Amino acid sequence: MIKKSLFVIALVLGLVSAAVWQRHRILFDLLADGVPPPLLEAAAEAASSHWHDDYFLVEAIDSRTYAIGEPLYHEQNFSYLILGEARAVLFDAGPGYRDIRGVAETLTDLPITFIPSHFHYDHVGNTITFAHVAVVDLPYLRRRATANRLALNWREHLGTAEGVAAPTLHVDEWLPVGNIIDLGERQLRVLYTPGHTEDSISLLDVGTGYVFSGDFIYPGPLYAFLPNSSMRDYLQGSDTMLAAIPDSADILGAHRNAAPGLPRLSQRDVADLRAALIAIRDGKAEGHGIFPREYRVNERIQLLAEPRLLQDW
Repeated sequence: MIKKSLFVIALVLGLVSAAVWQRHRILFDLLADGVPPPLLEAAAEAASSHWHDDYFLVEAIDSRTYAIGEPLYHEQNFSYLILGEARAVLFDAGPGYRDIRGVAETLTDLPITFIPSHFHYDHVGNTITFAHVAVVDLPYLRRRATANRLALNWREHLGTAEGVAAPTLHVDEWLPVGNIIDLGERQLRVLYTPGHTEDSISLLDVGTGYVFSGDFIYPGPLYAFLPNSSMRDYLQGSDTMLAAIPDSADILGAHRNAAPGLPRLSQRDVADLRAALIAIRDGKAEGHGIFPREYRVNERIQLLAEPRLLQDW
């Protein structure tokens, strides 16, 4: 009888352990229907922006920097076209339901390098083909790449949420963390800002103080409960960004939560995020909900995390 009871206990513990280990896949299978959601209705937009067509919205931040928005897509993505004298960077490319490359090519004749802020399906463009692709140079990514072809996996891509197959990226350029991307009379520094994902980067425009932050920080709910997320990494990414950016930084995120305008934040918002992460780690922040658990960062930002016992501090 004792042996049987021990077997039952071990079986239950094994099933619980497996459920915890596979919790992200189980959650996605339960909540995602595998099809893209319908487009949103167009809303009134800022006078400084204009519609490129019936889907893309373009705003000139300055004469060499453009935000390309997808405000009808439910995530309201914003990608950024950054021009130098010799070449341009397209930072993120949306989900690829429409071809953002064509929009970028109407704004510049320079050769364009596509750089994903991270590998989630709503940022890599998926079926869009770019002439030149640059990816953050992390050792585990290099080891996986064969002939500079990097096949994305489910944890990195999460495209099953909308029925999008994970692409294989042909990497033409590897970007060392901390290094400068020289566009010709314009320099971008690669900041390693994990947390939302372990492969997340931001770009600091050394001359202007613009920070292109991807999904690391933006107005609205920040996702720190996904399979590739880490609370510990989010704190490290906050430290990295605060140490690198000027007090006057203009932070341009990859999503907004409502029209009109761009998803803009400041250095103070990063400091608030760091303070919230420390408070969560130390058990001093009150959260709401079960999975995900929501913590307030400030009046514009919330952090969605796993339950306390599952947070990886």
